Amino acid sequence: MDDSADNIAVFSKILSEKYRVKAAKNGAKALQIAFATIPDIILLDIMMPGIDGYEICRQLKKDSRTQKIPIIFVTAKDEIEDETKGFELGAVDYIAKPVSPSIVLARVKTHLQLYDNSRELENAVLSRTKELAQSQLEIIRRLGRAAEYKDNETGMHVIRMSYYSCVIARSIGMDDATVDLLLNATPMHDVGKIGISDSILLKAGKLTEQEREEMEKHCEFGAEIIGEHDDKLLKLARSVALTHHEKWDGSGYPKGLKGTDIPIEGRIVAIADVFDALTSRRSYKEPWPIDKAINFIEEQAGHHFDPELVAAFINNISKVIKIYEKNREECHVKDI
Repeated sequence: MDDSADNIAVFSKILSEKYRVKAAKNGAKALQIAFATIPDIILLDIMMPGIDGYEICRQLKKDSRTQKIPIIFVTAKDEIEDETKGFELGAVDYIAKPVSPSIVLARVKTHLQLYDNSRELENAVLSRTKELAQSQLEIIRRLGRAAEYKDNETGMHVIRMSYYSCVIARSIGMDDATVDLLLNATPMHDVGKIGISDSILLKAGKLTEQEREEMEKHCEFGAEIIGEHDDKLLKLARSVALTHHEKWDGSGYPKGLKGTDIPIEGRIVAIADVFDALTSRRSYKEPWPIDKAINFIEEQAGHHFDPELVAAFINNISKVIKIYEKNREECHVKDI
């Protein structure tokens, strides 16, 4: 970009044999071209009427589409403060007028190579990060399945309740990223049952008081198994494991949290978990009819469950029933 047609002609002649060149004689046109085509490198004059080169550089660096594009200032000015200002704005180099063709080609080639290397490295990092995230997610899913095997339940339980949780989360306005985290964290809710004795976990009859106290430790066991991490998914999974048996009125476990002191994810999963437990066959019970389970959830609003979340659940019961029908016990187990 240069306000001089002669300068544009000079640069076009130098560069057009090796590169596709687009030119602009003013700042507005330069910005229009940059945002429309996303060039690989920009050669930018400084002193121009209207929008000068510094302001164009500022605007390009503020926009996520163009902020990483290397910018070379081309100017007749040689004061050190001008160079400093350009570098502070994000320019990668200066070329002084009148220009030498060999210098222009060398500088452009060098910065294009550096930019290509940077993008290749960034893509490699993104790819590796995605692979690690997928591996982490698979481990979480497998641990969730391990807990289900330990509890003599099927993997369909975690599939259904995970989707039920997402229905509630979306209905109260959670963003897609958070809903996706909840979907993948929820299967870890009962991982702590790995630490519970089989004689208690698989008992068909009613648990004694001592056995009930031991069973309730699975929430804290789950939190210990998952551990404390900065990772968003693991943090959410730990919270779900620790708090999904807390109750709105404070009568739950393990901490006896009350109301909104219970994390929102724990309150959501509590409804999804209980509804699925009621409507599922267990060694000690037959499945409840859907209507009876819905009535129970409504009756427990303000006692066991957050009333607002119960309302969200009931208002979306058609979606819940659709998930239930699609993921019955006899269906083929699929990934969440």
